[in-house]
Amino acid sequence: MSLLVVGLSHKSAPVSTLERAAVTGDTLGKLLHDVARLPDIAETFVISTCNRVEVYAEVDRFHGGVAGVCDLLSRYSGIPATELTSSLYVHYEDRAVQHLLAVSCGLESMVVGEDQILGQVRAALKVAGDHGTLGRSLRDLGRLALRTGKRARAETGIERLGLSLVSVGIELAVVGISPAGQTPRTGGSSPLTGLHVLVVGAGGMSGLAVATAARAGAERVAVANRTRAKAERLAAGVGGVVADFADLPTAIGAADLVISCTGAAKPVITEKIVRDALRGRDDARRLVLLDLAMPRDVDPAVAGLAGPAGNSVSVIDMDTLRGSGGRGVGEDEVAAVRAIVEDEFAAYGSAVRAARVTPIVVALRAKAATVVDAELARLAGRLSEESVSGHALDEIAQTVRRVVDKLLHAPTVRVKELASSPDGEEYAAALRVLFDLDPRTVDAVTHAELESPNTTNQEGNP
Repeated sequence: MSLLVVGLSHKSAPVSTLERAAVTGDTLGKLLHDVARLPDIAETFVISTCNRVEVYAEVDRFHGGVAGVCDLLSRYSGIPATELTSSLYVHYEDRAVQHLLAVSCGLESMVVGEDQILGQVRAALKVAGDHGTLGRSLRDLGRLALRTGKRARAETGIERLGLSLVSVGIELAVVGISPAGQTPRTGGSSPLTGLHVLVVGAGGMSGLAVATAARAGAERVAVANRTRAKAERLAAGVGGVVADFADLPTAIGAADLVISCTGAAKPVITEKIVRDALRGRDDARRLVLLDLAMPRDVDPAVAGLAGPAGNSVSVIDMDTLRGSGGRGVGEDEVAAVRAIVEDEFAAYGSAVRAARVTPIVVALRAKAATVVDAELARLAGRLSEESVSGHALDEIAQTVRRVVDKLLHAPTVRVKELASSPDGEEYAAALRVLFDLDPRTVDAVTHAELESPNTTNQEGNP
């Protein structure tokens, strides 16, 4: 089995394609089950965020796995395969593992070093586990990815310097809100001082937006959501207020900055809603809409609208943020994170190579035990005719087993040590040939290990 990644991200696809390909909720569960049912795939999980949709799978055959996953992504997104293919990338085996580690560290994010991706990877693993599509191999790989991401944030400055999409969006929004002729309030500790912020939605990204706006000094933070109770919980955390979702024009009209990040399938902030909001504004304040949703929450037609008082509207969406990634993250921090990725990948490779020889060692010891038992049974039959006591037979049996164990100890330990080297599989193959081990026995041991439950509960495990 080998790891396969098929996906698309902000690096390979336009926002219009990403928002069509995004999968959430029940649709994500259905996709997981359909991928897991493909004939060449044993287990899978899917990372679906505003910046990427990636299918990770353990596959028997590369071409069969790629074809099956591509077909499902096309079917679920409604994008013709001929159009979708140009936005897809494929990673296999070592490159796939390295890609996942880089993603978990924030190296592949639109904003390099942003701190949300680690939680998104953890959530993706949990969803796959809940749907029964996550097996031992991907669960272990997921733990490696989470550990690598934590190391990157604990041992380098990428977490301190990396900015979330919300932070970058607010920074750009402040520039847009500043009246013409005035210096934008950027770089200060409270860039939103005196401003009113409306957050539309109450999910994880909305929670981050509410907290970030409050820390940035917003004079007033309001939250609007279809489910009022969720909006109340978010607003209460920062001393904010709840706005009426059914009357978005009024709520938007009272705001300087609107941050929208719902899970709606269609825009929730339409051209009509914004026109109505502008009619309710009695000054020339600029209105900035920060759209962090995927699919988008704000109708693109909203950009450039103007109200009767001369107020204008600007929209910051994923296309705007695409070119803003990595600010504040120096080359030294990125290099340090890449070194951690290489270190963890090297350790993973050694462990995988060492694990491949284990079934051969187990099969060798099993064969030795079978031979010893057969010879002892034959010897016991002959010696019993000579009235040798049972105690003597036990001593003979123990002695023979100790001799065999000592003879096998050195070669089996040594082959495990050599197995972690790049040529480790050759040593394992030599052991199998020299002792004439039945490949079926080795395969049986391998399958038994893969099917054994893994109940270890460690911090950070999915």
